[in-house]
Amino acid sequence: MPRNDQVTRQWHLLRQLESSRGATLQELAEGLPDDYPKHPRTVRRDLEALEAAHFPLLTERVNGQTRWKLMEGFRHIPALAFSPTELMALTFSRHLLKPLEGTQIQASLDSALNKAAAALPPQGLVYVREMQDLFSIGLGPHKTYRHHRDTIDRLTRAIAQPRTVQMRYYSASRNATTRREVDPYRLWYAGGALYLIAHDHRRREVLLFAVDRIRSLTVTDHPSQMPLGFDVDDYVQDALVIMRGKRIAVELVFSKATAAWAKDRIWHPSQQTASLKDGRLRMTLQVADTRELVGWILSFGSGVRVIRPERLREKVKEEARRILRRTSV
Repeated sequence: MPRNDQVTRQWHLLRQLESSRGATLQELAEGLPDDYPKHPRTVRRDLEALEAAHFPLLTERVNGQTRWKLMEGFRHIPALAFSPTELMALTFSRHLLKPLEGTQIQASLDSALNKAAAALPPQGLVYVREMQDLFSIGLGPHKTYRHHRDTIDRLTRAIAQPRTVQMRYYSASRNATTRREVDPYRLWYAGGALYLIAHDHRRREVLLFAVDRIRSLTVTDHPSQMPLGFDVDDYVQDALVIMRGKRIAVELVFSKATAAWAKDRIWHPSQQTASLKDGRLRMTLQVADTRELVGWILSFGSGVRVIRPERLREKVKEEARRILRRTSV
């Protein structure tokens, strides 16, 4: 049995042992995932390995049965009220904070994780390191915000108070920097970047601002208030990733070769899929009509066909022609 399989099996056993009533060998075996051996003798060997690693396991007789459990003081760390596996998971998740490295948000979360790690016994930290040999975190394309710490700190204070902010903002589409006065509602991390959702006083509408394009920012003494009935989650729900626009009903058909890749991912909460008899896949979505949508469709190459709407199909065709013309030069 590979060492990785043994570690993950023992992880599942630890989770079961965190129960206050403990478990019998048979219950522990039956509680393992289906793809793991469910023999009580194997479970017994795993428990002995955990004891050898200095996990404080106890046994007690209840109604003629031997029940295994973790020592009470170890099962729930009093200072944080976290169980051992919860603390190990928190410590392991540190890599998820990489994009916010250098900011106060990351520093605060990192401090919390350090406290969690300190609360673990040495053998728990050993298990965290072993779990890191099983799971790797690939963040994909993303921006870094170590140079925007002050901006993020001020924005979080303005959102919490709440206060209007004045800022100089660079618009990439217009290649110009303008002064803005906005009421900040929320910082939103999506598509590998951090955005500010805020009401723009001049435009009189809620807009998305890329945090890394804020050139300077001042928190004013003017109180701000999110309008009653405004829902931030509803505001961004139509975006495929970031861009907002008019919502349209999209129907796509993926080729057999592309279907397996497309159907195994949640591209948008509105998506619905149906397998066709010839192995192709039909997908429908309710998303914003943006350049982002066109680019996403093109990312599947010849493996996808736009069924509707007709206007979107023509946009995809025209963009493909432009790509062909540029690559032919």
